[in-house]
Amino acid sequence: MLNAIIENAIDGIITIDERGFVESINPSACKLFGYLPNEVIGNNVSMLMPLPDQAQHNDYIHRYQRTRQAHIIGIGREVKGLRKDGSVFPFRLGVSEVKYSGRKIYTGFIHDLSREKEAEERLKEYAVQLEQQVKDRTQSLQESITALQQAKENLSHSLEKEKELGQLKSRFVSMASHEFRTPLSSIQLSVSLIDKYTQALNNTNIVKHVGKIKNSVNNLTGILNDFLSIEQLEAGKTAAVATAFNVVSFAEEIAEEMQLIAKPSQQIIYQHTGSSSMVMLDQALLRNCIVNLITNAIKYSGENSFIEFHTQLNATHLIVVIRDNGIGIPETDQKHLFEAFFRAHNTGNIPGTGLGLNIVKRYAGLMNGEVKFESKVDQGTSFTISIPVSA
Repeated sequence: MLNAIIENAIDGIITIDERGFVESINPSACKLFGYLPNEVIGNNVSMLMPLPDQAQHNDYIHRYQRTRQAHIIGIGREVKGLRKDGSVFPFRLGVSEVKYSGRKIYTGFIHDLSREKEAEERLKEYAVQLEQQVKDRTQSLQESITALQQAKENLSHSLEKEKELGQLKSRFVSMASHEFRTPLSSIQLSVSLIDKYTQALNNTNIVKHVGKIKNSVNNLTGILNDFLSIEQLEAGKTAAVATAFNVVSFAEEIAEEMQLIAKPSQQIIYQHTGSSSMVMLDQALLRNCIVNLITNAIKYSGENSFIEFHTQLNATHLIVVIRDNGIGIPETDQKHLFEAFFRAHNTGNIPGTGLGLNIVKRYAGLMNGEVKFESKVDQGTSFTISIPVSA
């Protein structure tokens, strides 16, 4: 029965004596190396190894017999094998020492890794290709954004020029909606599939690059959404549609969602003040305002920090306060903060389009509300949205 198991084993099995000469080889090992049994049995097992392992094998056996310090025996590791045709392939080698009839025999168990390595290389190449596609799309979009900003500066001096700028932005948004959304969705789907297929490989490099691609796609999607929001506002397509809802449940749901994207050890703390919680407002506009402000608080605050999120409902107004202890806004920049495409000078390499606060102010205005803020550099920022809740 034992002989039948060895002869039909999927993995290769080879036994050698204390001098390194092959005593037996099963059919799977013969198939892997491309030899017939009689071509291997009686020869030194180093014939199955490429350089430099071939030259060092005998020294390894002698060193082990002398010192009993194992590098492979009883441990196992990934090595390379030499086929009869001269090609080299990777395999997992496990070696056991067996005492039999007063002598020692070494048994090697060989698991071919060729397919796994080929699949890993293909996945690496695919991840690199996708990353390059995202970089190309990012560069293209950044160039378009830069061109749009320059166009605004050049065309904002007269009413006719402003009209031309609006047309240019409309064309850009239309182009971005069609030309970027579809490939971004395709990239996102492909990355998700790569992430799924590489889980079994547990390769940290692939996981890292897949994470980079996902972050880049999410950033591009956010930029595209900001541009679409601005276009709809300027075209008059956005209007407040009030519905009744519980602002506490609404805010708690947002806090839970934003906590998932917070930095390590960042905590979003939500509180509500007021004896009632039902309001009649546009949920979509209010959600966009709150999410924008909390996203900024996350981006511009460090790890191990707190973000305060507070709602207050009185007889006439809903007041939303979002406070962080992040980098703050320089005083010289504060008067321009709600302008489209404006970013404070201390944002550094933190990504952003400069559109978020402009959208927040305009959405609050559609609900007859206002936005105020207080900020000091390196001490944090507090934004307050006040929206009337009377008829």
